[in-house]
Amino acid sequence: MLGYLRTFLPWIAFAVISTPHDSRYGALVGAVLAAVLLAVDRRAGKPWDALIIEATSVAFFGALAIAAFTVTKAPLGAYGSAVSDEWLALVAWGSLAVHRPFTLGIARTMTPPEVHDSPLFYRVNAVITAVWAAAFTVTGAVLALLVQVAPHATTLVILVKVAGFVLPALFTARYPAAVAARHRPVAQ
Repeated sequence: MLGYLRTFLPWIAFAVISTPHDSRYGALVGAVLAAVLLAVDRRAGKPWDALIIEATSVAFFGALAIAAFTVTKAPLGAYGSAVSDEWLALVAWGSLAVHRPFTLGIARTMTPPEVHDSPLFYRVNAVITAVWAAAFTVTGAVLALLVQVAPHATTLVILVKVAGFVLPALFTARYPAAVAARHRPVAQ
């Protein structure tokens, strides 16, 4: 689970640093963190398929930082958090659409090579990616709704953001073990 926390560190920093009216520094910190994490992971030999979120984070935060420092008004306005979650949703759903769940490469770095070509291994990662995609989609939609109906409900926004990360992270930590237990041969 800590690996996922590290992966989403630029997104967490963006959420903490940005305000509804100023996303410049949140975007800049997100871009720098994403670029540094990507460089460190590549230098350590991590394959590109294990770095889908990191690579797309560099693109998102790089573009947002450029826009934030060149456009007078905050480019995303009060919808920054919602848009960032929907970007992650798009990446996750897109990885499923091309049959390359973003968790697959990450899981390969944490499992023995003999399971990597298993249909069950793929299926577990497709389910985990779908859970993350759904969480990002719902979180982004709820955050956008909150901007409309309760723009000053900071505590609720924080709870939604935390739940949108913690719930799929807990699922990710527990689901593979549950599947493995169901598929373990029974001793006679």
